[in-house]
Amino acid sequence: MSSAGSEPIERHGGNLAATARRLGCRPDQLLDASASLVPFAPPAALLRALRSAPLRAYPDRTYASLRGAIARLHDLEPAQVLPGNGAAELFTWVAREAAAAGVSVLPAPGFADYERALACWGGAWRRLPLALEWPDAWPQAFPDPGPALAPAEVLWVTNPHNPTGQLWSRASLEALLGRFALVIVDEAFLPLVPGGECESLIPLVADHPNLVVIRSLTKLFAIAGLRLGYAVAAPERLGRWSGWRDPWPVNALAAAAGEALLADGRWPRRVRRWVGSEGPWLRQRLAALSGLYPLPSAANFLLVRGESSLVPLRERLERQHRVLLRDGRSFEGLGPEWLRIGLQNRGGNGRILRALAWELRQGA
Repeated sequence: MSSAGSEPIERHGGNLAATARRLGCRPDQLLDASASLVPFAPPAALLRALRSAPLRAYPDRTYASLRGAIARLHDLEPAQVLPGNGAAELFTWVAREAAAAGVSVLPAPGFADYERALACWGGAWRRLPLALEWPDAWPQAFPDPGPALAPAEVLWVTNPHNPTGQLWSRASLEALLGRFALVIVDEAFLPLVPGGECESLIPLVADHPNLVVIRSLTKLFAIAGLRLGYAVAAPERLGRWSGWRDPWPVNALAAAAGEALLADGRWPRRVRRWVGSEGPWLRQRLAALSGLYPLPSAANFLLVRGESSLVPLRERLERQHRVLLRDGRSFEGLGPEWLRIGLQNRGGNGRILRALAWELRQGA
């Protein structure tokens, strides 16, 4: 998949240890904008929860306390919630049901982990090509899959979409629920988006047993190392998943962290303020650089198009500046002329801009 002389394509951002070994540096010397995580220091509540987590005893196999905390957040019944070892584990189980239901529709470009999960069960899929140009206004209507993709029984949606950052309207997605046997909505980034919760499909789950919503706490709280996500779906469906998976998929540290973090309503508001200010700031300055065209995004990342391949530029940023950006080729449907940049704090974004400006001048 990589071009001659180029580094291999990372299919997921945030692989700091492997990248540091390849570059011959320490992980803490890297500025990682290949993953889209909040750049703030961990909340004090997280550190207290980790210190007090019960490590000697096995976790409660029902995760009653954590499920209760998630349910209260969304005004749900605990039986409608299932915590998981990150969203990735939950994609694996929903993919088992998707593979049994029939052909899946996967918007492209899109997150490669859906294909990974479907491949575990021999699932079939078709791609729904998305237009790579859109207005700077949110939310937008999800593109109608249309009859050309029939027959298809399952629809996978990322909201906001990854890697484009488009925020889909709840109304446009609700209209599709009657057309598919199973609709899977990945809302991993939605809590970070200003106004994003208004477009969540979680309030529709009770009336639509064919709907599954999956969320991750990784992005919002920058706890990728703890691995914690959750699914919201019909209790009968989640009960099947509980019977399929290994016991104790969520460890005691992650469970304690989740309860503590979900109780803090101030943190998400802080994150949404950051996304709402830093995203437009960075996009404006990227647009001022010759040969780079950042697209509008509601999320905490920007998709950037180049006039030609951006692979050499991305690799120079790694080698010379220790700045990591996401290779567009890691998303099905994008080519080497695309990059995705995860928002950082102002200092980190300034470092990205300086590195890009330097390398673009050198290549002029």
